[in-house]
Amino acid sequence: MKLFTPRYDDPNSLASRLRRRRAERLWPMIAAASAVSRTCSILDIGGEASYWQTTIGRDDLSSSGVHITLLNHTDEYVGTDLDPALFTVIIADGCQLPFADGAFDIAHSNSTIEHVGDWQRREAFARETRRVARCYYVQTPAFSFPLEPHYRLPYFQLLPEPARLWMLQHFAVGAFPVAKDLTEAIRFSDDARLLSRKQFACLFPDAIIERERFLGLTKSLMAVRK
Repeated sequence: MKLFTPRYDDPNSLASRLRRRRAERLWPMIAAASAVSRTCSILDIGGEASYWQTTIGRDDLSSSGVHITLLNHTDEYVGTDLDPALFTVIIADGCQLPFADGAFDIAHSNSTIEHVGDWQRREAFARETRRVARCYYVQTPAFSFPLEPHYRLPYFQLLPEPARLWMLQHFAVGAFPVAKDLTEAIRFSDDARLLSRKQFACLFPDAIIERERFLGLTKSLMAVRK
């Protein structure tokens, strides 16, 4: 059983099942938008088509009139051969969205805000997410969970920076190969910075902060504005 399937390519993995359970929070938001106009526009910041196809399903999305704009900083992750009736792809910076205020019914982001950079960029990401849609759902792995999901080592997020860099230069850690030099190790170390619940709530003050629990521990956090 795989705990982490970064490309969502195993619908039977524990990670995929947990994502489907989290996605259930989206349905009331989708239903409310669809009830008014029989359509629902969703902006997925950092999005991948495979996420939607494995967590919700093409048929359910189509029957609810959903159209998803997948916004990512590169086309490497969004997917290929996408149905244009269901998906539009935009390459842009999630911290500076090229859309008007309230342009979408729902803004969605799954495991992205921890990757955007320093605190100033996280603030910009949160501000833009809140701006472009009436409702939003943002998920991020919890800092307090023992297993760091990107580096896949227990409490890697608690190590001092020199220890993180040493490990990244000597071992293949999680999805990262052995760093070829210190510069690459720093880049790998900066790739993901997990948020505490207080930090997350600070970024999304108008949302309800929900917890996803696994074995009694907070595995991820969700900011939901309905």
